[in-house]
Amino acid sequence: MTRLVQIRRGDARAVALCDEARLHVLDGFTSVFDLAQAAIAARESLVQLVRKSSVDESVDYDAVYSGRSEWRLMTPIDHPQEAARCLVSGTGLTHLGSAAQRQQMHEAVESELTDSMKMFRLGLSGGKPAAGAVGAAPEWFYKGNGTILRAHGEPLDVPGFAEDGGEEAEIAGVYVIGADGVPHRVGMAIGNEFSDHLFERKNYLNLAGSKLRTCAIGPELVIDPAFESVSGKVTVIRDGATVWSKDIVTGEQEMSHSLRNIEHHHFKFDSHRRAGDVHVHYFGACALSFGDGVRLADGDIMEVAFSGFGRPLRNPLRALRHDATPVVVRPLA
Repeated sequence: MTRLVQIRRGDARAVALCDEARLHVLDGFTSVFDLAQAAIAARESLVQLVRKSSVDESVDYDAVYSGRSEWRLMTPIDHPQEAARCLVSGTGLTHLGSAAQRQQMHEAVESELTDSMKMFRLGLSGGKPAAGAVGAAPEWFYKGNGTILRAHGEPLDVPGFAEDGGEEAEIAGVYVIGADGVPHRVGMAIGNEFSDHLFERKNYLNLAGSKLRTCAIGPELVIDPAFESVSGKVTVIRDGATVWSKDIVTGEQEMSHSLRNIEHHHFKFDSHRRAGDVHVHYFGACALSFGDGVRLADGDIMEVAFSGFGRPLRNPLRALRHDATPVVVRPLA
């Protein structure tokens, strides 16, 4: 698989090809966004463009990954001109493993099913339509714009007004919209779709607000991933010791919705096909530490790893100080 990272050294930034212990900096490109736009304009495979690009220098990946290098890892995609032109979103109730946490759906009659269970069943029955057909729409949510994305090693924040913060180990799709309005999948990356599960649990209508949090992707962008069945592991580390860990699996074989169906229902909206925009879309999780009764604390390290997707994504949780002062809107009247 072709794996890329974005790195920064002071004001300089670069795109590099991952080759085990080395990062080969590509000459002529300072962002994955520019690289993708060049491939779209040339009607060329992104893999081919990367492979034929000349290398400017080679960097020790171990040093960069551990923070010992002058180079620092960035998110593997961003909009280099305007962060707000990156839309971050996600799809929920997509994984077959979710049924293990929802056993009551097999016991209740249809009239007693929650809205979540009804949505889950719609995916089971219609989330993988035949070629050329449109399937059932998955649960969709908005995370924010590119300003909320965090790179490997950067903290994920629990705001002072929040009730909780917890990891969601997922794979995220990365997309760039071409000049003609056609969405192009650049690749996929490991993701942590960090959310406030305690707030959501109080009332399902809190889902939208619970998702408006920082989240992480990276450290690597996989251009040509195998996404049929991908094994992984998510771990929570506190003071150097593992407090929770679980083997997880994702990919189309493990999901109630096909990738094609998820992408259709995201990009069917005209506003999601604006030329020059970037999209990061989380495909859903199958296991949460919150579901096992674990409450994360300030300083906990969340680690997500998926086979074939490069090095693990690690982010500390940072609990911000509570501020009871309300936000005041100043009228211009």
